[in-house]
Amino acid sequence: MINRRRFITASAFTSIAGLFSKRSWASEEYETVKGKPVVISTWDAGLNANKGAWEILGKGGRALDAVEAGVMVTESEQSCCVGLGANPDREGFVTLDACIMDEFANCGSVAFLERIKHPVSVARRVMEKTPHVMLVGSGAQQFAVAEGFPLEEQKLSADAEKAYKEWLIKSEYKPVINIESKKSTSFAPAKLQSGEYNHDTIGMVAMDTNGNLSGSCTTSGMAFKMRGRVGDSPIIGAGLFVDNEVGACTATGQGEDVIRMSGSHTVVELMRQGLSPEAACKKAVERIIKIKKEKAKDIQVAFLALNKKGETGSFAIHKGFSYAIKSNTVEKLIASKSWFQ
Repeated sequence: MINRRRFITASAFTSIAGLFSKRSWASEEYETVKGKPVVISTWDAGLNANKGAWEILGKGGRALDAVEAGVMVTESEQSCCVGLGANPDREGFVTLDACIMDEFANCGSVAFLERIKHPVSVARRVMEKTPHVMLVGSGAQQFAVAEGFPLEEQKLSADAEKAYKEWLIKSEYKPVINIESKKSTSFAPAKLQSGEYNHDTIGMVAMDTNGNLSGSCTTSGMAFKMRGRVGDSPIIGAGLFVDNEVGACTATGQGEDVIRMSGSHTVVELMRQGLSPEAACKKAVERIIKIKKEKAKDIQVAFLALNKKGETGSFAIHKGFSYAIKSNTVEKLIASKSWFQ
């Protein structure tokens, strides 16, 4: 008969053996993705952003550096999109949100940040140099300046100023689904009416040659939003989530509805259960539709995901969403599947 001490000792060894067995499995799975870098990002603005990321990924660099450099390309573009050239809030001020997350679950975020050109880089400094995850408003700006980021002139771009003046005529808060693609160079441009606004965001996730994942997300938020409004983009688990054992996901669209069901985290957890990136994104969209019911016809949300095997996929509420992909073998824009056709 085994005594109590021997039983406890045997149980301990069994547990340790099981732990090493799981680690060995994880290591074996990890090996299958080495040497296959890939980057994906939302909308056709992602085509240029991916080129910026590939400058690092293509040389064997770290995914974290790539996702920062990639979305910085979009932040630098002076248009009514992401960055300081974007449309302002209803008070006439551009406020920016961003987050970043690496393979070790380190993450940083900024929200309601003004007059700083690259909020994603400030988010990374928050991650690396503070004990916090998120800084907002004047505190985020103060930290950025202390870290050497210059304060830019508080002036609207020409396009943003024109759009804002037109919006002021009626001051209506009116969403337009897929306005990002309607404004883009890869699709036929659409004439926008006064008061129409957008959800300008670029989210990016990448895997490097070592098989490690990272992600970033940066936005100017809804145009003509209430002052102080923050959407899903800077919120870890909503606009972005990375789990280096499973995969990574980013979101775009109406942020309030992504926040209410922790969208990107939900997608990653569904991939953990064995779903493909596309299937996981679809399941998350179905949850939003279940919550919103008939109102789902009036909003757009899309998820974009990458798993540890290097597989990618997306799904949206409405057709019109697309994502950009770049790897050693492919560089193109892919139209997403959607719930409503």
